[in-house]
Amino acid sequence: MILYTNEIVFRGHPDKVCDQISDALLDSYLKKDKHSRCGIEVMGGKGKIFITGEVTSKAFIDMNSIVRRVLNDVGYDTDYEIIDNLGKQSPDIALGTNDKIGGAGDQGMMFGYACDDTKELLPTAVVILQRLSKWYDKERLKCPYLKSDGKAQITGYYDENMKLKKIKYFTISYQNDEKNRDYTDKLIKDACLNICKDYDIEIEEFLINPTGRFEIGGFEGDSGLTGRKIVVDSYQSFCPVGGGAFSGKDPTKVDRSAAYKARLIAKEYLKRHDLSWCRVIISYAIGIDKPLSIYIDSDKGYIEPDEALYLECTPKNIIKDLDLLNICYEEKARFGHFQD
Repeated sequence: MILYTNEIVFRGHPDKVCDQISDALLDSYLKKDKHSRCGIEVMGGKGKIFITGEVTSKAFIDMNSIVRRVLNDVGYDTDYEIIDNLGKQSPDIALGTNDKIGGAGDQGMMFGYACDDTKELLPTAVVILQRLSKWYDKERLKCPYLKSDGKAQITGYYDENMKLKKIKYFTISYQNDEKNRDYTDKLIKDACLNICKDYDIEIEEFLINPTGRFEIGGFEGDSGLTGRKIVVDSYQSFCPVGGGAFSGKDPTKVDRSAAYKARLIAKEYLKRHDLSWCRVIISYAIGIDKPLSIYIDSDKGYIEPDEALYLECTPKNIIKDLDLLNICYEEKARFGHFQD
């Protein structure tokens, strides 16, 4: 048996809050101006929210109200000083990425992954952690003892085909009032057991708040930064990730749009070729529309991509085919960008 580990952070984790703020601002710009070009970075901590990056748009948004709404939604205090340090996108980048040319918004490699472990075509441990994170977010609204911040991790036993057989350690670090630990620990254990039961997965041992205490969290306990949880946002270590984060970026940035497309290609090829797993890697050069390469790997080895994929994977076609100017990016930033 192989021991392997994956992790998720809860919606109220400081880094994940910054992701949600970045994407909430992006959503607002795109709603008012579909041609908005955004690369929005957020840092939060110790009473301040610092917003920087680049935006070129005809839209005017109420930044303060959007930020405070997100903070309220995740269960944070909304009394933060909000600092607007946004600039405009470089005209050098715009030369190759304007609507007429439609080139990629950056260079780099984007990964997509799918496997036959679950109906979501994701690894079982990924789905378990996503379900736990969603459960926790709903439960904290009902239980006054639970607070927003937290993360969870599964260390599991896997067979030679990387199928999860049993969980050795289920680690959960969650913020709470520390006055009702017996009750909240049991609440969380029961939720984990119920979720894992759906997959016939046994848990050997729980590690809950291993330091012994987690009362101070959020921006008071740690700083947060957009794009610092790219592994959590994608496949939780079961697949490599590109260097670019998703949140705060409009879909001309292939860091985001091509990663979404690569996931769809992986799902399609998984079914078409009856695969156990499939990994897709797409690479781009800034300002050029067609990918430089598309590499498809699987449990059956390399698969030659259809030539038509190169045209499908231009930024313009990805945006059109996936309707990326009309989706809610903030929702994707909450629990992982790939959930089905």
